[in-house]
Amino acid sequence: MKKLILVLLLFMAAGAAAQRKKIDSLRSLLGRTSSDTAKLTVLKQLNFYYYLVNPDSCIYYSQQAYELSIKYNRVADKAHALNSLANAYTVIGDYARGLAFYFSAMRAYQSIGSTPGVVTEYNNLGVSYVDRLDYKGGLIYLIRAQKIWSKYLLSHRPADYTEKTQRAVLNLNIGECYLDLKEIDSADHYLQLTYSEAIRSNFADLLPNTERDLGEVEAARGNKVKALGLYKKAIALAKAAEDNQNLSIAYLSTSRLFHKYGQQDSAEYFAQQALQTAQAGNYQQDALNAGKALYTYYDEDRNLPEAYKYFKLTTAAKDSIYSQDKLKQLLSIDFEEKQRQREIAEAQERYREKIRVYILIAGLVVLLLFVFIFWRTSRHRKNANILLQQQKQEIENTLSKLQTTQAQLVQSAKMASLGELTAGIAHEIQNPLNFVNNFSEVSTELLAELKQEAKAGHTEDVIEIADGLTQNLEKITHHGKRADAIVKGMLQHSQTGSGAKELININVLADEYLRLAYHGLRAKNKNFQAGLITHYDENLTAINAIPQDIGRVLLNLFNNAFYAVNQKTETAGSDYQPEVAVTTSNTDGQVFITVKDNGNGIPDSLKEKIMQPFFTTKPTGEGTGLGLSLSYDIVVKGHGGSIDVDSVENEGATFIVRLPVT
Repeated sequence: MKKLILVLLLFMAAGAAAQRKKIDSLRSLLGRTSSDTAKLTVLKQLNFYYYLVNPDSCIYYSQQAYELSIKYNRVADKAHALNSLANAYTVIGDYARGLAFYFSAMRAYQSIGSTPGVVTEYNNLGVSYVDRLDYKGGLIYLIRAQKIWSKYLLSHRPADYTEKTQRAVLNLNIGECYLDLKEIDSADHYLQLTYSEAIRSNFADLLPNTERDLGEVEAARGNKVKALGLYKKAIALAKAAEDNQNLSIAYLSTSRLFHKYGQQDSAEYFAQQALQTAQAGNYQQDALNAGKALYTYYDEDRNLPEAYKYFKLTTAAKDSIYSQDKLKQLLSIDFEEKQRQREIAEAQERYREKIRVYILIAGLVVLLLFVFIFWRTSRHRKNANILLQQQKQEIENTLSKLQTTQAQLVQSAKMASLGELTAGIAHEIQNPLNFVNNFSEVSTELLAELKQEAKAGHTEDVIEIADGLTQNLEKITHHGKRADAIVKGMLQHSQTGSGAKELININVLADEYLRLAYHGLRAKNKNFQAGLITHYDENLTAINAIPQDIGRVLLNLFNNAFYAVNQKTETAGSDYQPEVAVTTSNTDGQVFITVKDNGNGIPDSLKEKIMQPFFTTKPTGEGTGLGLSLSYDIVVKGHGGSIDVDSVENEGATFIVRLPVT
């Protein structure tokens, strides 16, 4: 998993030789620098380059950076040094010290109100918990970091290079956590987001992790060839970046894959490579994992000397990492931090209670003052009060008339709206009602026949008639539910726009509902597959809208697009690849959302009707005809926007939603 090192998020795309040259250059510069502030800058860079290559050197230089930050009271630099110390100690397996330094860095960032810093520490705490195999505990911290970061980006400028790396690393770590929890689909979702961001923004440092994790996904799905190819890529990338920790992990993943398919020699070879790489870099947890694998392999081969050798090695590593003293330290640090958080929450509650008491006292004082003023004034205005009472009565009478008139107008509006829907409802609901009536009449006749056959003692005929009655009742139930669905759709249509508007990020909302619609159809049809193409404008402006209503519009459009490509799949040839594309953009104070599919398209004769209530091109029972009508009302009437459709029959359809920014 990836740690975050705030401010200095440099990704080493130039290769291992360039990194070594950079380290030598920085060490030389440190020796020549006389200014403490300049030394602090150089030390921060050395900490980054040594973090994975040589954790012991990272600790050495981080301690120097910490002392200088204390000397000059530079809190941000102090937090950065604490974070570097925590990362290095975690890498070498000293989780107790690492956890203590992470919490210290968190408090430092909180003291200066640094949201990026707080997000960094939540991420690193989550990674630390996962390293100790507490995946659920780690996921809590990682999801918290992601929520804080998403909220932060909504109120700040569009994401720059550093902020994109924060987002990519969070997605990577959440994906790995789901991978450890065996939730493969969720893991694949977050890892694909990371991979896309890493390729798009050239984050070379993320690729060894991501390639290996995607290999783990393919291995879990039983795709050996794909998994092995991804592991090889991860090994090559880790070697090029001299990222020995990820190299060791990639070797071990390759070993486990070969072991899974009974290739014992290859499994033992790559496990040996993983162990040697971990030992060379003093990565104790990775050495422990590789040693356990080798012990298992040799035990299966009945090679007892080698098995015993690695059993002793793993026992020593386990004692070093998980000794009783270190476990006690971890529990103590965790307990102290939770206790501190409880004390902070209690102090905040006491402060809020005190403020409430002050407000109540102030309110009582103001109330008494008004009572006193009113009492003094009333003594001198008795005659004026009589006139005021008369005026009050007149106003109440007028208000009562206005309320009555208003109620009549509201009722008229409701009746007018109901009148617009009546024709469509009558047409749409008549079909299932006809079925109900017809099958009811037939059932009545069958019951009469049943009585006759029963009196005559014809048992087989009685059973046959009873079977017919059962089928009729099933048809009545089916079409009754169909009518019920139409009525519910009508009620939903009449409830548009009940929420409150707020600033929303259309990119986040569109991506969420796109995945929701896709997986919803996948739940009904396991064989359904479609390519999801997204082009989100990273500079998209947040808009003031009702998120539930806009989400309903997007869900309707996505569902229709997936339905269209799914229908075409059933008739098109094997070379047809169903695709749904979503694009967002900013133009002239408007946000554009484009949903495009390569399904069967919409005939020209039907384009003007598709927004009408109860009009649908779907077969009976599969649609109510209210989705696009409801979407039109939300966009046009509720948000002052527009929704247009462009379609070529047999080639696909494109829906364009325009929403004003303010």
